[in-house]
Amino acid sequence: MREELVSITQGRDGRLALRPAGALTMRRLSAALRNAGVTYEAEPGSPFAIVRADAIDAVLHGLKGWSVKLAPGVKDLVGAAADREQRHIRALAVCRRLAEDPAAARAELEGYAGLDVLDPHQVIAVAAASHPAVDGICIFDEQGLGKTVEALFAFDRLHETGIAEKAVIFAPKNMVLEWISDLERFFPGRYRASAIVGTDAEKRTALDGRADIYVTNFETANRLGPRLVDVLGSAGLLIVDESFFVKNANSLRTTSVKRIRSQAARCIVLCGTPAPNSAADLVEQFNIADGGAAFMGIELPTDPAELREVVGEIVAKRGVYLRRLKAQVFELPSRSFNRIEVPLEPRQRSLYDSYSDHLASEVREVSNEEFARRRATFAARRMALLQICSNPAAVDPAYDAVPGKLEALDELLLELIDRRGEKVLVWSFFTRSLDAIVARYGRYRPVRIDGTVTRAEDRREAVRRFQQEDDTMLFIGNPAAAGAGLTLHSARHAIYESMSNQAAHYLQSLDRIHRRGQQREVEYHVLLASRTIEESEYGRLLAKELAAQDLLRDEVVAPVTREGFLSDLLAATSMSKAPQANPV
Repeated sequence: MREELVSITQGRDGRLALRPAGALTMRRLSAALRNAGVTYEAEPGSPFAIVRADAIDAVLHGLKGWSVKLAPGVKDLVGAAADREQRHIRALAVCRRLAEDPAAARAELEGYAGLDVLDPHQVIAVAAASHPAVDGICIFDEQGLGKTVEALFAFDRLHETGIAEKAVIFAPKNMVLEWISDLERFFPGRYRASAIVGTDAEKRTALDGRADIYVTNFETANRLGPRLVDVLGSAGLLIVDESFFVKNANSLRTTSVKRIRSQAARCIVLCGTPAPNSAADLVEQFNIADGGAAFMGIELPTDPAELREVVGEIVAKRGVYLRRLKAQVFELPSRSFNRIEVPLEPRQRSLYDSYSDHLASEVREVSNEEFARRRATFAARRMALLQICSNPAAVDPAYDAVPGKLEALDELLLELIDRRGEKVLVWSFFTRSLDAIVARYGRYRPVRIDGTVTRAEDRREAVRRFQQEDDTMLFIGNPAAAGAGLTLHSARHAIYESMSNQAAHYLQSLDRIHRRGQQREVEYHVLLASRTIEESEYGRLLAKELAAQDLLRDEVVAPVTREGFLSDLLAATSMSKAPQANPV
């Protein structure tokens, strides 16, 4: 037994006060809490570390080997923590049983009217998310499988059985009104829904009104968290849509949502791309869903390879979640990728080389410490290189030539729209590029969705026009703003003029045309500026996609690519022409 001593008491606000025996031990205590992943508060010179009561499991795990004195009320919390672990074990068993036995899932919902509306995979999700033993679940179904439908019907079932009275839904800003629309479509007149949007004053006024379901964006959690807790009540359901927005443990958005989750009775987390960048992305999403049960007491390694192994093992053994792919649920046409190398226009090439050489020279000359301090500046200058690959006018206002990618688009759109009569999506990440594309191809009556289109009504009208009007042949969008939640399957061709460096944006955008209702083979055309960092950037996106699939144990059939098809063909041809050994 070490000499470190700490006493734990509970204050009137319910939080725990950890008091070590001395100042030296306070530093050791802080280090132990950090290593255990426990968030704490401590004023400079204060003899206390303050933590949330629901962190007691992690606190005790971090203080293994210490002499710990618990106040009577804290002993009760330890017992409650043991009960929470047992609930988690039961929830895990229920989720796995229902996922493996569709008949059992239907039996759980026997007599529920939603059975006549839901697809078989959605029945499983609703049965699991509304089961009394499951108070937190992640639904990581691939895009296009109806996670919104699953969450709404789960609330309906919980409301019908008296388990949940109200719901608060966090969603990306552009999806708030879509939730309201879907609720009215499936449950017309049954529930009062309120969109909590606008200024803080307008949001407070909306929260004062009576509703069954409140839908808002993530920023509301930061500013009006206590008010949202009030409207949820003691039997509230929290729904977190596109939960990769709260994957960062250190962000204000994540801590605010977690604080609200700690007061909610139940939680459903939704995301089709839950691990877009690394294994660490999954941890906070599970922590929000299950209150920290799956990863309780787990020390996460800093080495990326070790982290992947640990997180993958915890998710497989202790994660209460569902993950279904479109290919497992229904048949969709195949999809193929066409990678097109685009030479830069001469002035564009000169500008790119100049910027690239200057940046490389400067990075060579700085120390590692200086690079770390100036990392954001260097990242912005690297982004400028990607802008030059797309449209140099964003970096050099004097540039007035036609960029290489616009010339490539001319040829592609001429072939796809004018000659074949196909509708086409064009994705671009940069506003200046979007402006140029809209101006250049007005003859196709394009619609546009990016950060400049803020009204939900305008977004819906853009989608309606593209899906329904025969002469609206071109959809132009930013994958960060339009990559999620939209159905654009009147087209089977999507062109990536440029793309976000965020894997989630890219992965979400792929599914706008490859989803239920698509009857034809889907083709993606990726324009990459030759001999630039775009080629390695795209490679990183693909590597992240494969890593995420591996982490979640997705069984994916690799899509056909021109390069892969040609490589296999040439390899087979080479083998057929190789000299044959003489028979024995």
